[in-house]
This record gives sequence, C-alpha cells and structure tokens, in this order.
Amino acid sequence: MAAAGTLLIIGLIVAACSSSTTTTTTSGMATVTTVLTDPATCQAPSGPFSHVYVTITDVQANVSSSAGTSDSGWVDLTPNLSKSPQQIDLLGQANNQCFLATLGDAQQLQAGNYQQIRIILASNTTSVSNNACGSSANCVVLSSDNSAHELLLSSEAQTGIKIPSGQIAAGGFNIAAGQTKDLDIDFSTCESIVEEGNGQFRLKPVLHAGEVSTTSTSINGKVLDGVTGNPVSGTVIVAVEQKDATGVDRIQRSVLAGSDGSFVFCPLPMGTYDVVVVGTRSDGSIYEPSIITGVSVGATTGTVDLFAPSSAALSFAALTGTVTSQNASNAATIADVDLSVLETVNALTYTIPLPPTTKQNSVTLSLETGASTTALVCPAGTDCAAYSITAPAGSGNVGAWSASGTALTANNTLALYKVDALAFVQSSGGAADCSPSELTSTGLPIPAGGATVNVPTLAFTGCQ
Repeated sequence: MAAAGTLLIIGLIVAACSSSTTTTTTSGMATVTTVLTDPATCQAPSGPFSHVYVTITDVQANVSSSAGTSDSGWVDLTPNLSKSPQQIDLLGQANNQCFLATLGDAQQLQAGNYQQIRIILASNTTSVSNNACGSSANCVVLSSDNSAHELLLSSEAQTGIKIPSGQIAAGGFNIAAGQTKDLDIDFSTCESIVEEGNGQFRLKPVLHAGEVSTTSTSINGKVLDGVTGNPVSGTVIVAVEQKDATGVDRIQRSVLAGSDGSFVFCPLPMGTYDVVVVGTRSDGSIYEPSIITGVSVGATTGTVDLFAPSSAALSFAALTGTVTSQNASNAATIADVDLSVLETVNALTYTIPLPPTTKQNSVTLSLETGASTTALVCPAGTDCAAYSITAPAGSGNVGAWSASGTALTANNTLALYKVDALAFVQSSGGAADCSPSELTSTGLPIPAGGATVNVPTLAFTGCQ
C-alpha cells in the first residue's frame, strides 16, 4: 500500500489549460487537451514507494455508458501517444499549475455528453525510451532499497482502464460545440496498488473523473493541533468527499498536509465537498476526525483544528475481521475488495480516512482474497483475506463551512463505526463485482480507546 495517505492520487486531465488560447473549431466540434496531475501523497513521510511509473499509450472517450471495448464511438483524445508512449512517475513533482505532464496536443472532438473514458497502458514488454523501470514498462520503486519491481497489469494494456459514468462527476463529461473544457481523470494510486502474497505488485486501478476549470480549481487550508495551535508533529491526511447515490460521503481525493499544516487540492472538479481530516501525532496518538461540510471549489477552509486524547493508548481502535468471496456456484473465487470505515454524525454518514500508521498508508484498505494458507484458513468454498484497520477512537468533530472560519462542534464521545466493503472486477477501473457488490457491517461501538473490535465476516457471493 503506498505510503502515508492514499496510495497515491493522480489525475489525468483532459484540459485546455489557457482560456486565452485561440482554437478554430468546425461546426459541432469542441476542443480538449490531455494532461496528468498528482497530489503525490504516497512517498511521504515514510512510504514504501519512492516512484510509481506507468506508461500511457492512449486516452479515449465514448458518449455511450454501455459501449464495450470493441464497440464504435470511442474518440481518441491522445492520438500521438500510440506512436510514442509516455512513461510518467505518478509520484513526481507537479509544476505550479498542478500538472505532472502534458499527454498530447489539443484535440477536437464531437460535442456531446461523454459517459465513459478509458486509459490504455503499455504492456510490460513494450519498448520505452529512457525506461526508468529497466526491462518493464510499468513498475514501482521501493523506498527501502531503491529496487524496481514490475507492476503487473491485467486488461489495461489491451482494453484500457474504464471510468464508467457512475465515477464521472455529474454522470458524464458534457461539452458543447465550440467549448474548451477541462476534464480531470483522478487515478488514485495509493488505493490502486496491491501487494500480492508472492511479493509481486499488481495494479488495481481506482479512478474518478470530472470537469475542472483553469481558474478557481482548488480547495486549500491549514491544519493545526487544536491544543497547541502549532502544526501537527506527525502526519496529517486531508480528504474531500461527496455523497454517492446511497447518501454516503465517499472519498474523491486525498492529500498529505505539509510540515506547516497547509494543504491544497489542485485541480479539483467544480462542486461542493465535505473536507475530512485525520492525523497521527509523532507520539502515536491518533487525532479525532475533523469534518468541515459544504466547502466549494475556490474556497479555503481556513484553519482546521485537530484534537487527540492525552494518552496515545486511548486514541485508537483496531477493527479486525475477514472478507470471503465465492462465485454463483458456491466455489471459491478471487475478488478485489476495498474496505473503508464509515461514521454517521448528525444523521450524515462520512467515510473516515484511515489515519497513517506504519502498516496503514492509504485512506482506504485494498484487499485481494485468496486461497487458504497456513496462517489463514478460509471457510469451505471461499477465498478469503484477513484485515486489521486502525481508526480513531474518538468521534468526528463537525462544522459547516463559513467564510469567517469554521467552528467545530465537539462530540466528546467514542465512535460508532461500520466497516464498508466494495467488490470490484479485477483491473476494471471500478466495475462492480459480486451480488451484492457492497457489504456493510452493523454498527460497531468502540468500547474504549485502544480496544480491538471484531467485525463479523463480510461474505461476498455471486462473484466473477
């Protein structure tokens, strides 16, 4: 799992980065340019990866939400990449416009509401100019010894990583004739790398998309210790969330706050977000979540205070359990599963980002179920995976955004959590798997700080 805070967040942006650029369009046509952005949370402060390289060969879009891989209607947004694939370090440093790289020249496309986007990666046997991975086109580089390890792919090279309409803001990228728009494709790298049991690394892509603007594209602020008034002596993760169709706030992006407590989401699809902040102090204490609701793109949260119990031993809870998976014939089958922690505060349900620890370096936990081992015996007819999640013991402190400063209302109670599991088709970019594809535990009261809470088994059936 990539380092402290979200196994890395990336953005591919279909964007025209300057409103002053003059572009001639034919009737019914619009213009886009493709760029890559990345908050790069995974390499700090002690993440397992110093680099994550992927080689991109194409980005395409389709107005049909149901278009298959070989169906017509796919529009090529980066036609020159197929001749000259571009290898990009997803943990690289962005320039002051938030962009890691430009993936192609401005392209014209037919106006419409594009409801699918796909990103095609080079197969690992592709020859890449100045290959930073050595012999493979895609790889991770470990911080511990600077060794490069092939990043295994499934269908990405042949069919592309698809982003369905449900993972595109407003259900699609809508562009009218003559318009120049910016489309951000957020590739959440920190949630997208799975370490296999054999020590290999596999890409399990987690992506979102949405329109962004070249102006007023950010949300920023500063996180401080609520007692000392100083920057946190540890690690702070900030997430922006929006409600899904079920009303649950889901993490759209996350970033690591700087040593001075400052953070910025740039660029960010237009809209209103809830900002959720967690952190781990250098003495091991885990701060209670701070939640600011209703923050619009272009605004600042101002100062956000974090509070932690006086004792590190009382500041956290360990949620432990098992996930199982089987197919429609009640036989064992592998599944990709994303686990998150939900908390309902003031009748609204938020995803609580997982606070950074030595074993927890992503805002959610990615699992791959597998066959029984000597350490873990699966129930008959299933593949399985065991997990342990560290979460804040204290409940979230919430306040509505205000231009004059947000006042947080302290709950002063222990948390009541649910563990939520989403199953995905392997390497699909987010296509749901199993029936149902989401399982949520009952409410799990935290009895006291430092306690271990056993979560009932989350059993997926009807999986591919």
